Amino acid sequence: MFTASQLLEKINTHISEIQYTRTPEGLYDPVKYVLSLGGKRIRPVLMLLAYNLYKEDVASIYSPAAAIEIYHNYTLLHDDLMDRADMRRGKATVHKVWNDNTAILSGDAMLVLAYQYMAQCPSSCLKEVMDLFSLTALEICEGQQMDMDFEQRIDVDEEEYLEMIRLKTAVLLAVSLKIGAILGGASREDADSLYDFGMQIGVAFQLQDDLLDVYGDPEVFGKKIGGDILCNKKTYMLIKALERANKEQLTLLNGWIAAEAYHPEEKIASVTDLYNQIGVKAVCENKMREYYTRAMNSLQSVSVTEDKKSELKKLMKHLMYREI
Repeated sequence: MFTASQLLEKINTHISEIQYTRTPEGLYDPVKYVLSLGGKRIRPVLMLLAYNLYKEDVASIYSPAAAIEIYHNYTLLHDDLMDRADMRRGKATVHKVWNDNTAILSGDAMLVLAYQYMAQCPSSCLKEVMDLFSLTALEICEGQQMDMDFEQRIDVDEEEYLEMIRLKTAVLLAVSLKIGAILGGASREDADSLYDFGMQIGVAFQLQDDLLDVYGDPEVFGKKIGGDILCNKKTYMLIKALERANKEQLTLLNGWIAAEAYHPEEKIASVTDLYNQIGVKAVCENKMREYYTRAMNSLQSVSVTEDKKSELKKLMKHLMYREI
């Protein structure tokens, strides 16, 4: 069995060695730029870990693993454009380095490349893998549209939000594990259990992101704190605060949501203070633990020895308990 760190090093090397022989360079340079920014590579590592539960020759699925990472970065490229984000992983985003049209077209090329690499899996499971990948890609679009729709609404409830993050974030983690299991020759039951494991941990991961945006250490979290507050993003924190606030707290919270002119630091501090009064941090942490427990139960039902599951457990704990 390989460790997650070893697999991360292997997939990083593989992705860095991908050759782009087609032209024009103006299309492929942004692709190389995005992939050179690094990142946690959680999704390809999960695929390789799932495969490694059953087989040792992880190099044989580097192409599908790279595909999942290329696809993920394609979604980030387009997300950055839609959000008008200037920075990603400490570097300027593609639409800032180049322009909007290049970001759209290079993102489209990444989507096609992801499908080409995913299609390099064995023919015996090609249809199943591609059907899963295509369904997931569609679900992620659905989740993104829900997230955009929420921007225009003030009545988003907890159930809707959890479904949105399931689609937008969790399904890609889940399918990474399931495809890895399928390629490794896992039973249908194991593949489904690993999918469920990824789904639960994916929701918990996004809830953790919501929490970190308010209470995280910028040096550890990797981006400024309070961005979600400033743009009134419908996070789990805000939804639960609106749901649990008393009359006075609700008036203050809605006042900040409606405010058009304000000092960013003041808004972040005031909304965070309201969150503290209402107690939504503990509510979010409890919901995270709920999904963590579900994830552990799903992993427990996978029919391989406990020592083989150890790296997945370590990675899950790392995702769940990132420093704040």
